[in-house]
Amino acid sequence: MENQQGTSLNFEKFTWKVENFSKQNTMNLQSKKFKLQGCKWRIHLYPLRKDVNHFSLYLSVADILPSYGWERDTNFKLALINQVDGNKSVVKETKQRFNGGYRSWGSLFLNLKDFLNSEQGYLVNNTCIIEAHISVSDGAFNTNIQNKNFNNIASTNGSRSSDQEIESSDESERHGSTTCESGHRGKEVQGSDLTLRDILDFEKLGEEVKTYVPLLEEVCIYHPSLIRSQEKKHDLLKVWPFISLGKVLHFLNTTKARDMNEDACNQLCILWNQVKSSGFDLAWLEPHVHNALGVKAQLERTLALKTLENNVVAMDIKMKRMRAELAATEAEFEVARKALIEARKDSIEIDFNAALGYAMFR
Repeated sequence: MENQQGTSLNFEKFTWKVENFSKQNTMNLQSKKFKLQGCKWRIHLYPLRKDVNHFSLYLSVADILPSYGWERDTNFKLALINQVDGNKSVVKETKQRFNGGYRSWGSLFLNLKDFLNSEQGYLVNNTCIIEAHISVSDGAFNTNIQNKNFNNIASTNGSRSSDQEIESSDESERHGSTTCESGHRGKEVQGSDLTLRDILDFEKLGEEVKTYVPLLEEVCIYHPSLIRSQEKKHDLLKVWPFISLGKVLHFLNTTKARDMNEDACNQLCILWNQVKSSGFDLAWLEPHVHNALGVKAQLERTLALKTLENNVVAMDIKMKRMRAELAATEAEFEVARKALIEARKDSIEIDFNAALGYAMFR
């Protein structure tokens, strides 16, 4: 394959076979780490909750890397294999730049109902097959961190498969300890590997706050910088930023456009001002908040337009009714006019001022 500049792309493939799918924890289902193009990756399944009606996958960086100062231009394809008809496999292909702020990229693949229907061919015998095809651009891996284990493998066995490389990498991780940005040892939990549950004790959250958790987990998957910005804070100081963010997400997720009156706009403004002071990078959320706040003006314009439309319809109906009444009156008038003409033909002129009198007979 060639990219837009005509440069040949060298894709490497990893296959993730998910067996016993119905028994998996689909709220946090991810592949093991795998190594392609000298970099570590993971495939994640979008959390399948009751309110999710689609099947989505995304690719994330699994290396231990600094928060900033690196980038990785990557052409990749994620494929959900159709095990009945290969031509119906769903493939999403894109080129994205992974960096400290964006460690994960994903896409919607198909309706969840179609995925769960075994006759469709995507989940057969409770097993689905997912492939990742990855090509990292030359010179795009801009970081001082070197993966010595991979370099050694590549120099001695350049033709080894990606599965063999993964096993070697996993073996080195089991026998060595790595200090991560969060202070954990022996486990790579930096960046997209760190979850909301790693930094918040959900059991201590109030019932109302717990309703925000699914929304927070969802956005943290796609925006891991949210977690990184809070992980070094004291436990008590980590809670309120996520609560504030959860309130905004819950508001946007439950409020209808028709309900965006002045009180609702004021409430959203208060919530938004609170979360903006949390230290989060909210560039991804800001347009949605501004759009929601702009709904009030649009709603007012829509209501005014609707009122005018209703007035025009009402007047049109009234004019049609009046036209019908006029036509009926004109018809009645014509009948009466003709009746008058006929009546005049048979009439005899009489002097109504003359005396009636009587005849004299002799």
